[in-house]
Amino acid sequence: MKHSFYNIDTVLNDMNGFMKKWGLIIKVLIIVSILLVIKIVIMRLNLDVASASPLITALVGGVIFTIAIIFTGTLTDYKESEKIPGEMATSIKALYRDSMIIHLSDEKITVDMRVHIRELLNVINSNFRKNCWDLKEINTSMNAINKDIDRLSEKNVPPQFLVKLRSELTSIDRFANRIQAIIETSFIPAAYALAELAVFAVLLVLLFVKTEAFYEGLALIGATSSLLIGLIMLIKDMDNPFEVGRNSYADVDLSILFELDKYLD
Repeated sequence: MKHSFYNIDTVLNDMNGFMKKWGLIIKVLIIVSILLVIKIVIMRLNLDVASASPLITALVGGVIFTIAIIFTGTLTDYKESEKIPGEMATSIKALYRDSMIIHLSDEKITVDMRVHIRELLNVINSNFRKNCWDLKEINTSMNAINKDIDRLSEKNVPPQFLVKLRSELTSIDRFANRIQAIIETSFIPAAYALAELAVFAVLLVLLFVKTEAFYEGLALIGATSSLLIGLIMLIKDMDNPFEVGRNSYADVDLSILFELDKYLD
């Protein structure tokens, strides 16, 4: 029975890995296939009346340049986001371990603190799994740990321990606020709108451009639309890199935080 469950988990993991790698491309190919069908209909009805000219090449180049600017800005946040789960997990683990080396006659304080640290981790992981980020709920969990540190101060715990605990909690708070900013803030919404409008305009022009050869026209719109639509969809997915699920294809690895929950158990 265990072996059967193991095989099922392996298959599911393989499927998730496949969708992470190829899911976006499959979506793009479906959209491009629809565009190719429309292009064939337009060519059969002789509605492709626009002539190919250097202006079309310039338009495509301008659109790609605009998308490249947005992609560069989004990539900066994405690279920063890749570091956050590991650094947050390190701070939570350090906070938990530091609480274990503080020995008091009243052990209830440190025991309560470890319970609150685990509750904080559970809240963080729960938010990630629900694809939301409730900063108020996270702050409430951190406030409970703050009160534990205040209680330790009243028990005359050496200052260096208190400073270390406060420092780790401040790091977690900084990461939580940064995640909130990345999730809630889009990279120049007007630039997104401009890029989407430009891509739509390019595809519309290419649909009605007359080409000498049948397959040449299909190859032109197929290659160009795949590139433009794929980049737009990738940028939109990268704009919120903390999503969890099969519908996300460019997200940071949160497994280190999920595994930390098991480690603390």
